[in-house]
Amino acid sequence: MKPIAIFQHTHVGLPGAVTSVLNELGVPWVIVPVMDGAPIPDDPSVFSGIILMGGSMGVNDGLAWIDEEIELVKRARQEGIPVAGHCLGSQVMAAAFGAAVARGPAMEIGWQDVKLEPAPEADEWLGEGAKEVFQWHGDAFSLPEGAKRLAASAQHPNQAFVMDDRHLGMQFHLEMTPELVDLYVKANGKAIDRELAKGAAAVNTRDEIAADLDARTAGMHEMLRKAYGRWVKGLKG
Repeated sequence: MKPIAIFQHTHVGLPGAVTSVLNELGVPWVIVPVMDGAPIPDDPSVFSGIILMGGSMGVNDGLAWIDEEIELVKRARQEGIPVAGHCLGSQVMAAAFGAAVARGPAMEIGWQDVKLEPAPEADEWLGEGAKEVFQWHGDAFSLPEGAKRLAASAQHPNQAFVMDDRHLGMQFHLEMTPELVDLYVKANGKAIDRELAKGAAAVNTRDEIAADLDARTAGMHEMLRKAYGRWVKGLKG
């Protein structure tokens, strides 16, 4: 099988538990280190699937490689090659599928609840009910035409979607491990302080973020296994 390409956009934005889950599923993968200047490939068919990780930059920041990723996702969709996106990755996907990406109504940082849609697609990809997930974003996407919404939060109605029964976009970070949460806070903790000073409703304190990390990340990894167990069914070659 051709490998899955995992596009890493920043040194902090590691794939975390994604690689462990792919290993459990017996699927080969490679990292494309965009943060170190790796070029965005023109041809998605050299991969069986594409995973786009998060990043502190935005779709509208005018970065050439983001535009190249958007074009890559468009071509992947045309060729039926599954794409999955985490946070920034989901925003790149939404833009590629014709949706708007802009600054959201409020930042979400830390542990927040999302409500999964009462629909068969949501249950199939992520589960049902309400789930606690890790968030770190300020931008938001509208729902692409033809996409199925899978999850929503109080602040951001579009938290996850599936397109064409094979492309999965998730605003949240199911990939987080305890070590990765700690790395995020150490690298970007000033954003927490700034948002709390403004009275942000969906931003945790550092102590709240650090609480019960083993149990909280383990719960997300069950969602991650479900999501990627479904996603890999559409891999090409």
